[in-house]
Amino acid sequence: MISKEKIKVVISDLDGTLLNSDHKISNYTKSIFQELHNQNYLIIVATGRHHLDAMPIVDSLGCPVYLVTSNGARIHAPDKELLFLQDMDSEAIKSVLALDIEPEFTTVLFKENVWQTNKHNEKLNSFQTELNYIPELVDFKTLEDVSAIKMFFTHDSHAKLVTLRDRILVNHPDVFSHAFSLPLCLEFMDKSVDKSVAIAKILEKENLMFEHAIAFGDGYNDEKMLNSTFKGLLMANAPDSLKNKLPHLEIITTNDKDGVAKYLSQNVLIL
Repeated sequence: MISKEKIKVVISDLDGTLLNSDHKISNYTKSIFQELHNQNYLIIVATGRHHLDAMPIVDSLGCPVYLVTSNGARIHAPDKELLFLQDMDSEAIKSVLALDIEPEFTTVLFKENVWQTNKHNEKLNSFQTELNYIPELVDFKTLEDVSAIKMFFTHDSHAKLVTLRDRILVNHPDVFSHAFSLPLCLEFMDKSVDKSVAIAKILEKENLMFEHAIAFGDGYNDEKMLNSTFKGLLMANAPDSLKNKLPHLEIITTNDKDGVAKYLSQNVLIL
């Protein structure tokens, strides 16, 4: 069992980690997180999702949670107060959209209250069990306001997304941070944005450090977060390429088998 005196913070990703394949949190996982709160652990959920999309999911845990969204571009306190925001540079976004990205890619701009996209995508819509964050079909060639929290691309081919990423980064080497939240999901944020950076702000506010934390994740956007904490834990359902890149991390049971909750029950909580 991890020393209770050492660990004071539990950090978790959502999709592929706390959420099962139906994009839901099991009742068992909810009960474990409520017990974490009862035992005075600080809980941080860090996700690539937009805050309007993530908040109802986090609320279902039934306990106070710091929420890091859009890979670190927003931080909300447990009372939903906005603590931090960092949007992308609009001119840089315009420059990317001017590259004439092939229409086979689904392109999305995540804004404060809406997400704008060039096409309807059932896979993307399936991630939302409640439509709190509405999609809007647009023509990016005629769109005047291209301000955004995050820019997102998806395609059925990971290799084509890698090619697109390289094409964008060649033209914008020092403007963006980027991550594959899933192999088929490529995301760009402001260069200062990362989950680990946002988490550091929360820890500082709470007079805590990464050495007081354990973290759970399954995606490339979790990499720095997992490497920063006292103990990072990788889901068994994570891509093999990520497992190979992070061979020092312990691999736990899948998201569909309540991997996070079971680990916490067996190694962290006093039950």
